[in-house]
Amino acid sequence: MIARISLRPLKGLAVAVLAASALTACSSGKWGFPYKAGVQQGNWITKEQVALLQQGMSREQVRFALGSPTLTSVLHADRWDYPYYFKPGYGKAQERQFTVWFENDHLVRWSGDEQPDLQPFQIEKVNAKQEEKADAQVDTAEKRQEGIDKAEKVRPHVDVTTPDNPTLDYPGEPGQTFEPLK
Repeated sequence: MIARISLRPLKGLAVAVLAASALTACSSGKWGFPYKAGVQQGNWITKEQVALLQQGMSREQVRFALGSPTLTSVLHADRWDYPYYFKPGYGKAQERQFTVWFENDHLVRWSGDEQPDLQPFQIEKVNAKQEEKADAQVDTAEKRQEGIDKAEKVRPHVDVTTPDNPTLDYPGEPGQTFEPLK
């Protein structure tokens, strides 16, 4: 006769494994997508570029200073819009707006949101330099401590006490004795 093997313990184990894997999959915030590209649209305008603007500039001069406008309208031919939108892969979106107005092909006024100081590639370089500087400071401190540790191993620290009164502690020193010379 063939012995029957009970499958109940195996069923319980299978259910537990499935439940654990389902809960693990649900806990991931990105749902299995390892990379989500950022979306950048429009012109990145800096404070330096805005500082170049002066009333009376021609359209060509404004185009040179700010770049080609992102939006030009047939209905508003004397207005150029420079919207900017950036949505990082997993973060908050940034939006900025900048507008210039012309009369008779000359710049009359401009307005918009506050613009950043640096271009994105400059910001990345500044951040990289700051990280390098911090790393260099950490490396310098580590090297200094390693040098101190090596010196301690070669020559251990010895406490040296100085005498309170050298003439009394060392009476036999030349020039310190009061006995006549023989």
